[in-house]
Amino acid sequence: MLRIDRATYDAIVAHAREDHPDEACGVVAGPEGSDRPERFIPMLNAARSPTFYEFDSGDLLRLYRDMDDRDEEPVVIYHSHTATEAYPSRTDISYASEPNAHYVLVSTRSHGEQTGLSDDEVEFRSFRIVDGTVTEEDVEVVESYLFGHSPTTVVYD
Repeated sequence: MLRIDRATYDAIVAHAREDHPDEACGVVAGPEGSDRPERFIPMLNAARSPTFYEFDSGDLLRLYRDMDDRDEEPVVIYHSHTATEAYPSRTDISYASEPNAHYVLVSTRSHGEQTGLSDDEVEFRSFRIVDGTVTEEDVEVVESYLFGHSPTTVVYD
């Protein structure tokens, strides 16, 4: 199960909506071995595409060096789907290389349309992807992990 705090959940959804009609992507890092997403890191979709996302190789290298320096790992790797449901595509599955990560997908296909969803409802799903096998998992949104603690945000330009 993915346990994520409200602020990080909201930040992922906001990023997906902001980048629509292109796919949004990013990482939420956390302490190694903790399985706790704490540091929200929105990334630039280098492909700038409504059907595909790609991390910029230089940004990704800086991110992994930074996480290594902080004894962190990618707990959540997220992206949005702009025209389809929040479920990993064959391409998403083939690129999934972090067996311990939660792969979060947010669908923005109803963004700006009359769909019966209220503004605060969204298709937000989490998956484990290991050796090409996709397993959906429950998502629990908590108000915070610790009283008075909120996640940090880092932007790589």
